Amino acid sequence: MDRSVSTHRDGRWFGTGHSTLTDPGAAGAEAAAAAITGNDPVVVFVFCSVGHHTAKMLDAVRERVAADTVIVGCSTSGQLSGGATSKDGVVVAAWGGTGFAVRTHVSRDLSNRLRDSGVEAASCLGAVDHPHRALLMLGDGLAGNQHEIVRGAFSVAGAAVPLVGGCAGDQLTFTRTYQFHGGRDGVEILSDALIGVAIGSDAPLGVGIAHGWHKTGSAMIVTRSQGGRVHELDGEPALDVLLRLLGLDESILDDPDAFRQATFPHPLGLSRRSGEDIRVIHDGDRSDRSVICLADVPEGALAWLMETDPGALAAAAGQSGRQALDMLAGRPALGSLVFDCSARRLTLGEDGVGRERDGLLEALPDVPFAGFYTNGEFARVRGALGMHHFTVVTLALA
Repeated sequence: MDRSVSTHRDGRWFGTGHSTLTDPGAAGAEAAAAAITGNDPVVVFVFCSVGHHTAKMLDAVRERVAADTVIVGCSTSGQLSGGATSKDGVVVAAWGGTGFAVRTHVSRDLSNRLRDSGVEAASCLGAVDHPHRALLMLGDGLAGNQHEIVRGAFSVAGAAVPLVGGCAGDQLTFTRTYQFHGGRDGVEILSDALIGVAIGSDAPLGVGIAHGWHKTGSAMIVTRSQGGRVHELDGEPALDVLLRLLGLDESILDDPDAFRQATFPHPLGLSRRSGEDIRVIHDGDRSDRSVICLADVPEGALAWLMETDPGALAAAAGQSGRQALDMLAGRPALGSLVFDCSARRLTLGEDGVGRERDGLLEALPDVPFAGFYTNGEFARVRGALGMHHFTVVTLALA
């Protein structure tokens, strides 16, 4: 069943559609028809579960766009919109009208050239000349040290242009993710790619970042690390420290799913001027006694194990939405995109996911929004380094 919301204001429009039909082509057609509520969309975002990432689904979207419409998207670990959340299905968000511009760049072979890919993805910003700009990135969620992407993009975008976006998912199987890029004449289905989307607007753009976690226990120093692999905490093997602090037996490493379920509620928090950046711990290595996070953990960083409760975790979504609205200089929001961590969904459970969506609906009243559950979130306004996990990121358009 399709669920859709749209707004039209001052010659601009934003629409969303959400379909859970099992046939990918039918789901794409239903979601696209609901989202494209104005003439000639500037951009169409397509977020879908693995299994719906087919040429047939994207063909159904292509049939409903203009000759110069940009189509981008990726596979997910779940979809979300103002109408519902889903594990399997398709979400489409589209906008158009006066005062918008969108340009894109695709960087391939991402895992072998993370920083260079960030530089390339951000290169499309030079083609957008509007008072308000942002760089949105959609990347392969299995590409390794994703923070290198942010470093590369920031070297081009600079401090004045906010970064936002998310990494593609695959229902937390960590096997293969997919990225989409093209237009009416064809859409490529890619892997190991990074898509940069330069957004220009005559009206303000806002970015919100919130996670709902707090520190627990004593601070630790990351005494040895490389990328997302933490070798030592306070001079001890990191895996030994983690198992001791969480009261886990070594045998839990025999079952990777059980290990993730035990560690996801206790991510690593890294001290930042603006708070803590969250790093999901998703694996442990017996051979070198390290723990493996999905993003960079700098050597010398001050770190804590983090904890939360269902209320605070769900409330973060509304906080992220309100932060994004606060950046619109008093203008009402036309629509928004939401990038929510897949590990949050796993931790919250279906009841918590419903409360989280209710918080977004309260924070964004009468504002259509759509997005997906990610393998990592991009967000940099100021202060934070820009790569996040267990975090909700919101982009709002006035």
